[in-house]
Amino acid sequence: MSASTLTGGFRVAIQFSALAARAVLGLAQPIRWRTVFQQIHFIANESLGIILFCVCAAAMVTIIEASFHMKLVIQNDSMVPGFASMLILRELGAVVTALLVTSRAGAGMAAEIGSMKVTEQIDALRMLGLNPIQFLVVPRLIACVAAGAMLTVVANMVCLIAAMGVSVIKLGYTPGAYMELTRPFIEPMDLLFSTIKGAAFGAAIPLFSCFSGFQCREGAEGVGLATTQAVVSSSVAIIIIDFFLTFIFSYYY
Repeated sequence: MSASTLTGGFRVAIQFSALAARAVLGLAQPIRWRTVFQQIHFIANESLGIILFCVCAAAMVTIIEASFHMKLVIQNDSMVPGFASMLILRELGAVVTALLVTSRAGAGMAAEIGSMKVTEQIDALRMLGLNPIQFLVVPRLIACVAAGAMLTVVANMVCLIAAMGVSVIKLGYTPGAYMELTRPFIEPMDLLFSTIKGAAFGAAIPLFSCFSGFQCREGAEGVGLATTQAVVSSSVAIIIIDFFLTFIFSYYY
């Protein structure tokens, strides 16, 4: 790795840290709540359908595959409901939801802000005496944190219902037996930690997406590259944050 690459990476890290710090400090300033609620609608309401479809499909596949392999190894799948529910609450619901929000809402944020930079609308905001980070990033940060937490809770609940449904239909359990087998494996704390993960992932998405938009180069190709960079960087950040939060939460399980 060349010195110029290291220098460039260090410079980008400094610029991102400065944007993140200014966005966090901007939370103490007056908030444009109308924009916040518009962004919550864009992020949460318009993403809900695809999120529920994908997490339910993932839950069903998890149940079926876990049952197959557990029967293969120990000739019994009585622990499948518990293990699957624990996986859904601790990892699947929050991570899949965040990655889907990144691919949809995060890409949209990067494209919108990138287009604003290319058309010099961000320079116009500065000429009007407006702080672009306060005006553009802070409402999206608040909205994405709130939407991430809410979507994670809804996704987890629907995911558990889907897992119970496939267990009843495919594995032959009754709803009562499924609940009884699940109870020893999960606790209310699992849902709390999952919600915290959803909020943390939600904070990362607008920061990386808006940063990519602010770094957008001229032309349509620049907007496309900024959008791609936003999705990739946000997805990597989600995986890294998930690792550290899982490591921390493991001391409380």
